[in-house]
Amino acid sequence: MPAPDPATSPSDTPDALSRERAHLTASRAALRAMREDAEALDIRDVTANWVNAVVLGAQIEERIKSLADLSHTPLFFGRLDYLHVVGAAEAEGAEGERFYIGRRHVHDADGDPMVIDWRAPVSQPFYRASKKDPLDVGLRRRFGYTGGELTAYEDEHLSDPAEAEQTSKLLQAEIERPRVGPMRDIVATIQPEQDEIVRSGLSGSVCVQGGPGTGKTAVGLHRVAYLLYAHRDRLARTGTLVIGPNKSFLHYIEQVLPALGELEVKQATVDDLVAVHGEVRGADDADAAVIKGDARMAEVLRGALRSHVTPAPAEPVVVVRGSRRWRVPAYELEEIVGELLARDIRYGAAHDALPQRIAHAVLVRMEQAGEAPDDRVQDAVARNTAVKAAVKAIWPAVDPAKLVLRLLSDAEFLAEHAEGVLSAEEQKRILWAKPARSVKSAKWSAADLVLLDEAADLISRTHSLGHVVLDEAQDLSPMQYRAVGRRCTTGSATVLGDLAQGTTPWATASWAEALRHLGKPEAAVEELTAGFRVPRDVIAYASRLLPVISPGLAPVSSVRESAGALAVREVAAADLSGAVVEACAEALRNEGSTGLIAADARIGELAAALTAAGHAYLSPGEETTAESRLTLVPASLAKGLEYDYVVLDEPAAVVSGEPDERTGLRRLYVALTRAVSGLAVVHAAPLPTALT
Repeated sequence: MPAPDPATSPSDTPDALSRERAHLTASRAALRAMREDAEALDIRDVTANWVNAVVLGAQIEERIKSLADLSHTPLFFGRLDYLHVVGAAEAEGAEGERFYIGRRHVHDADGDPMVIDWRAPVSQPFYRASKKDPLDVGLRRRFGYTGGELTAYEDEHLSDPAEAEQTSKLLQAEIERPRVGPMRDIVATIQPEQDEIVRSGLSGSVCVQGGPGTGKTAVGLHRVAYLLYAHRDRLARTGTLVIGPNKSFLHYIEQVLPALGELEVKQATVDDLVAVHGEVRGADDADAAVIKGDARMAEVLRGALRSHVTPAPAEPVVVVRGSRRWRVPAYELEEIVGELLARDIRYGAAHDALPQRIAHAVLVRMEQAGEAPDDRVQDAVARNTAVKAAVKAIWPAVDPAKLVLRLLSDAEFLAEHAEGVLSAEEQKRILWAKPARSVKSAKWSAADLVLLDEAADLISRTHSLGHVVLDEAQDLSPMQYRAVGRRCTTGSATVLGDLAQGTTPWATASWAEALRHLGKPEAAVEELTAGFRVPRDVIAYASRLLPVISPGLAPVSSVRESAGALAVREVAAADLSGAVVEACAEALRNEGSTGLIAADARIGELAAALTAAGHAYLSPGEETTAESRLTLVPASLAKGLEYDYVVLDEPAAVVSGEPDERTGLRRLYVALTRAVSGLAVVHAAPLPTALT
């Protein structure tokens, strides 16, 4: 048996550790039995047809996967000893209950719980209870692990007034554990202010402003896991989606939800959402991208689409059926069209409704003439050649791609519908210099595809999901917010971001503005200011930039003190790459991952320098391992990633690599705050004034 950790409770430590290890062994055996029971299920005689069999079989497969016992993932990480039976009235001498808190529920052969899911109501005091408000908890125990082996525990007697409140060493050790591999869950270390956000209800949307290291991404992912636990049936029908800034980021976070037993949550970037409309083959300059991303473009598109409608038809519709002719006069057609326009329904829905409305007008005349037509007659009239021709003339079908193509190619058409919305200079900026001949030959930019998505939604409603998590939201344009908002019009959203880390020319100015574009103006805005990842010296150094990049934003107050966490080294220009490689070698002598972050333009030179020095390196998104712990990261891809040690190459180059100084300083702020244990800044050019 390993020697007890100094953090363990004093008295019968060896016996207590043995008992807890025995419970862990028994819990693993019970989980294995649950999995075997699922594998042994025979559904041959319980399904009515092959479709039901396939669906039920898939559900069983997912159940089996969710019951996997990961050897290096602790089955439980805490224990709660209640003073009384949970949910029962307090009684003199009543014996309390004990619960082990873990990532998933485990029960024994009799159905009695051996491990309680961290999302269950009975688990909440593990995160919320304190000496001031013990929530009927007599003892909270935290467990320490090495690999999958339980090696230590630490107790808090929350209802004992004689015991002073203390900082958990195991909790601190877990937060500071070296980062190797993808992002991991924080289920054992969720803080009270984070737990409030995680357990907020499905009906409301939440926006979380959080500086570097405050855990906002983890909070968003754990909220998804909680909502799936609390509202599984509803979200199983409507779906959930996590939206991240790029593929590298999504790859980095992709193991968090499966580790919590959730396997069905989809992940995508905003570009993925709109990729259904075409392929990105072109690019915009910054000015054009800002204009195309402006919410005013939605108004331009709406006007251009509605221009296809003829509100006052000049000709009547004459329907011939047998020997009879039925006439709907032009003034009545105008009334029908006016009513559809006033209802403000989707363009495509109105296009589909118009023939039925005309057919209804014909049926009224038939009834007045003594006939008794039914619904089949109305459908037949709606398909009549004369009616179809009238609909084509009055409310023609519109292809969203052709609509956007015309706006970006035809100066007169754009001017007609952008008058009073976009200035003449703005119109000139977004017009294509060489108009495409057709939709197929069009070289769409990323911003163009967002416009296509808007146009498609104006014509036909976009499918809405039950819940959407939007991470690094500060970098979205208003039109991109609208694209995301369309995916959760009947659902809710968790918006995560940091205004100080906005690094696009169209970066969000305020969360109120962003939420309005998203269609969730009522969302609650929560701010996380306690940092758990970035060492205090490092975040203080990076926060020197805040007055310039985001005035008025509160700096993060880190709870982590790490002596020697920050080093700033000035070298000669000729020695820069060599000094950077040396700093990487120094960082690699420590345990954990190392990230070398540099301006995108410097990546090639540094890659050659690392190779020449015999250092293998990974690209962002590739999984670090015990053997491969160095990642070369372009500054443009650093957002959301974290490494135990970061070497930052030439801050001035990071700043100058962006279109303007403020965006460059924001990019630098991101790069400075990726370190968990230590940051080395190596530079030859003078540091930006805001840092010094």
